[in-house]
Amino acid sequence: MSVMSPALSFSPELLLKAQGVRLAFFDVDGVLTDGGLYVSEHGETLKRFNTLDGHGLKLLQKAGITPVVITGRDSPALRGRLDALGVVHTHFGTEDKRPAAETTLKALGLDWSQAAAIGDDWPDLPVMRQAAFSAAPANAHAEVRAAADYVTHEQGGHGAARAFCDLLLIAGGHYAALLKAYA
Repeated sequence: MSVMSPALSFSPELLLKAQGVRLAFFDVDGVLTDGGLYVSEHGETLKRFNTLDGHGLKLLQKAGITPVVITGRDSPALRGRLDALGVVHTHFGTEDKRPAAETTLKALGLDWSQAAAIGDDWPDLPVMRQAAFSAAPANAHAEVRAAADYVTHEQGGHGAARAFCDLLLIAGGHYAALLKAYA
């Protein structure tokens, strides 16, 4: 049986900045989805989720890093997807995201030095700027990319959240052990 070696690598400076993360904040539209809104003739909004991103959220949980979703929207489809992924810390219909983030940190006994965040547009900036580590998808707004510690090669809804998760897992020393389970 061959042992799998991780193919991913990040700069030591980036990994050092992401060390100690115990909680990761995620936006939905533009991060966990491609940001497009598909509206049916009956007014129902549909979203497309990437399974790579979903598996990344599950891997974070296995590693003891709590995923938290803070989004300005709400829908049964979104709630169902997050339930299926086991994401229990969620804030829906939240335009002012920093107070929601602070509420979750306090409830979990954590502080900003233990938090990471990924977002794609201006409403995500207050959380990203406060977190110890921040990321943005490749197609995020220019101001958000400029504020991020790391900009993924992937676009939102197309693996950007997974790239963020993988970086956090490597920085925390969890990635190789999790990968080994699939060898």
